[in-house]
Amino acid sequence: MLQSFDFLNFTFVDLLDIVLVGLMLYYIYRLLRGTVAISIFLGIVIIFIIWKLTQIIGMDLLSGILGQFIGMGFFALIVVFQQEIRKFLLVLGSTNVINSKNFLKKFSFLKKTTENTAIAHMCETLVSACRKMGEDRTGALIILERNQSLEFVRATGDKMNIELNQPILESIFYKNSPLHDGAIIVQDGFIIATRVILPVVSQSVIPKEYGLRHRAAVSITEKTDALALVVSEETGKISYINNGEFVPYGTDSELVTLLTEELSK
Repeated sequence: MLQSFDFLNFTFVDLLDIVLVGLMLYYIYRLLRGTVAISIFLGIVIIFIIWKLTQIIGMDLLSGILGQFIGMGFFALIVVFQQEIRKFLLVLGSTNVINSKNFLKKFSFLKKTTENTAIAHMCETLVSACRKMGEDRTGALIILERNQSLEFVRATGDKMNIELNQPILESIFYKNSPLHDGAIIVQDGFIIATRVILPVVSQSVIPKEYGLRHRAAVSITEKTDALALVVSEETGKISYINNGEFVPYGTDSELVTLLTEELSK
């Protein structure tokens, strides 16, 4: 006599459920990758798997204890992952699927090639200007807006609509310029805001030799998908910051390549 097994009653809804959970875990992993929070996340996943296994095996006592831990720990996790949850919601709110411009780019290969060329030229201009300012020991903070809107910080500065070029960048950050304080925000090859005040609320520990510009750059790139270029006023060194981390590079050409690849995604 054949026995019926519930797990063989596998429907399309079950498959969709598994795929969606897998995608959710993947994007959470990408969001937390490279941070201290990833270890906490992996620990929670392990505890959850053990909890489910104890339920299947029938270990009621251990299953009950783990279930209570997971249930009561949910609110504690909101506090622990406050910054990560905020960034995750920002990612959902500005995903490439919702952004029609980015969605259409995937199906327009000729247009995408042209845009990639424009992005590469813009990155060359940015790096060249930063190198010149570094030689002159002119401090600079440049934020490159991507998919997530930076309107919440743009409002703290002066709105602009200036096509990006090297003389403009150097004149903005010139020490006697009225616009040199704060950051500038660049979007699609245009400077859209100057004298922007960035919130410095980063929990990351960075070396003491880095100043307020670097801390502000780390903070904004932790909370959004923006990229940052910082020119040190003391050393003239150019720092590239992405996802709250300093990205190492060798030559200016390598930096241009890194920026181009990231902005072309």
